[in-house]
Amino acid sequence: MKHFWIVLVGLLLFSCSKDESKQMLVKGQVAGLKKGVLYLQHVPDSTLVTMDSLEIRGDGSFQFEVALEHPELFYLYLEKDDQNEVNDRIPFFGESGQITINTQWDAFDTKAKIEGSESHAIYTEYKKVMTRFNTEYLSLAQEKLASPAEPERIDSLNKRMDQTTLRSYLYTVNFALNNRNSHVAPFLAVIEIPDVQNKYLDTIYNALPDSI
Repeated sequence: MKHFWIVLVGLLLFSCSKDESKQMLVKGQVAGLKKGVLYLQHVPDSTLVTMDSLEIRGDGSFQFEVALEHPELFYLYLEKDDQNEVNDRIPFFGESGQITINTQWDAFDTKAKIEGSESHAIYTEYKKVMTRFNTEYLSLAQEKLASPAEPERIDSLNKRMDQTTLRSYLYTVNFALNNRNSHVAPFLAVIEIPDVQNKYLDTIYNALPDSI
């Protein structure tokens, strides 16, 4: 049942606005970039796919224009000659219209400023809170690793970790319901909480308007 629901919502995401393809224009500037290759990527199923690429030489400005069937998560990936593969990918929630991304070559992901996507603003709000949950969970996990082999202590930390996970799931469900008019809602259900109980997934699905 759960797998059926996930497939159903996945098809919903894929088929939204399928009969009327829209354009997404992604443009901006990578300050300080003299040489490199930019890639516009997404994950239509379970594989990262490059939609377009642009070789940059001497000027950090870029522009991509692609047909968009529905709002979804994209990645702007920079392949640059600095032997550093850590700060090379910017995730953003794309939608039809113009989206502007300005950043720096030496802090590609951390200095990125993204404008023009209401879906991305909603997604960013969600990720900020989830970062706190993830930090709390990692802190408990590190404390568990550093703790002596005391069954009661380990059990207590395990329970706190489970509680943190549950709180993050419930937050995701509530966030999706509060933003049911956004394509971010079904995305969160499919990607962020696929293992949550069916009743929560059903609640999100039933709350979605016909336009989503």
